[in-house]
Amino acid sequence: MRVPLIALIPLRAGTKGLPGKNIRKLAGKPLYAHAIDQARAAGIQHVVITTDIEELIGADLGLDVQVVSRPADLALDTTPMADVLRHVLATDIIASATIVLLQATSPLRDPADICRSIDLHMEGRFDLVMSVTRAESGVLKWGKADGNRFLPLSEPEDCFTNRAQLAPVYRPDGAVFVFDAGWFRRVGTLAGGDIGMIETPTERAHDIDSLADFEAMEIALIAKKNADLAGLKS
Repeated sequence: MRVPLIALIPLRAGTKGLPGKNIRKLAGKPLYAHAIDQARAAGIQHVVITTDIEELIGADLGLDVQVVSRPADLALDTTPMADVLRHVLATDIIASATIVLLQATSPLRDPADICRSIDLHMEGRFDLVMSVTRAESGVLKWGKADGNRFLPLSEPEDCFTNRAQLAPVYRPDGAVFVFDAGWFRRVGTLAGGDIGMIETPTERAHDIDSLADFEAMEIALIAKKNADLAGLKS
């Protein structure tokens, strides 16, 4: 029997780059609401929000949305996502389920990307599936320092390879992560198994951290809405 899908949206009150960004209105609705709508558009029928934002705790966000109150010590700038996941997965709300982790700060994500991630995870080849975007291959030439010793990040020969001949490189874009709740409870980390990926275009792979980011996302969302409306009329 197929386990249920649960969209998990982590929201924190004390964001430093842009205070209150998770509940700030973006293109007419709160930032977090975009993630809820995208989960629904992808066919996910149950959404769980983990938060310390007082106005959301106990709020009526729809019959398909439940809010888990997060303690203050798990809502710090330094709190790892793994700690947040361990807390919410220990509640009675989530038992056996496939978790679709959607960070509110990636509002340009497409529901189709969520669906592609879920489909790949359902194949059973990967413990975790995440969305990624193409990055600059030149990072393969980089290294870390151990005193005066240079430690290549990749293979030593990459440091001396022409940039055009380097292998493609991808970075997590933070938009979608799919994994089984039971698997995470066993390993306690997202870095504990085989990781699959779906590629997203760079124009959608943006994260909100500052007011400038927020304003740029709003312009992009309004432009997309207008383009969709124009397409419907044509």
